[in-house]
Amino acid sequence: MVKRPKSDFWTVGVVPERLDRLSPERLRELRDRIVWMPEAGDWRYYADPFALREGDALHVFVEHFDYRTKRADLQRLTLNLADGAWSTPQPVLRQPFHLSYPFVFEHEGQVWMVPESSQAAEVALYRAVDGAERWERWERVCALLPGVHAVDASLLRHEGRWWMFYAVIGPDKRDQRELQVAWADALQGPWTPHAANPVRSAHDGARPAGTPFVDADGRVTLPVQDSRTSYGGATRWLRFDRLTPQAVEVRALPATFTGDLAHPGFLSGLHTMSACGEFTLIDVKRIDRSRHRQWLDWKRRVRRWFGQR
Repeated sequence: MVKRPKSDFWTVGVVPERLDRLSPERLRELRDRIVWMPEAGDWRYYADPFALREGDALHVFVEHFDYRTKRADLQRLTLNLADGAWSTPQPVLRQPFHLSYPFVFEHEGQVWMVPESSQAAEVALYRAVDGAERWERWERVCALLPGVHAVDASLLRHEGRWWMFYAVIGPDKRDQRELQVAWADALQGPWTPHAANPVRSAHDGARPAGTPFVDADGRVTLPVQDSRTSYGGATRWLRFDRLTPQAVEVRALPATFTGDLAHPGFLSGLHTMSACGEFTLIDVKRIDRSRHRQWLDWKRRVRRWFGQR
């Protein structure tokens, strides 16, 4: 008998707590106060949340994945913090390749995005274009790391220098076990991959999983995926005791954040923790083993075969 396929489904939540104040215990305490994004629809999901705030509007940018095409684009849903209502999803960025991890941030009065676009073999920088529909038009500015199949690039400006944390697609699930670092004096580069790369090699925490931040002691802290049980099985934090262009010293903190701390129906993973002021954005995972996935895969292959003829 053909083995039942394993399909990951994610859902996005807004936690009413700062990222740097969260602990597994605190996340469990806040479980009933998390505001969950509406479901994306049949055989679709939202994941990789990052947000910007305008007054009582929390604009949440997400990966929108569809199993029928096995490709994702980027969308935005806005949460009204006054009444807890979500807007309808709006498309943000579509490309002929897979997009995810819409890392958005503000710098020098403009809004920027570094989405995951490993299929295009680059880490690209996008800028929001002003217009009637705010943050729904983006222009590609440049490639920060051209020719690199990088995933989940996460940026931080610290002590006058830009830092990028990322993983690279490669054999034996390299992206889940190796952390890479690059640095630059300006956002648009030039960017220099660190001579010590990979700066960490371990399945218990390497691939970036959200917003880097500076802790109360001035040390850079990075959420990363703990992939020991499965892809995105949990999140933990790395602490950089030294981070300079000459040397990196990093260690994993013991606490792990899992899906069961936040949601009773999504127990199989938690792989994003991003910061937006007094809020933290997370996503949690459940696993589906329905055979309907095989039917969707077959229809997709048929469409592709006929499209190539």
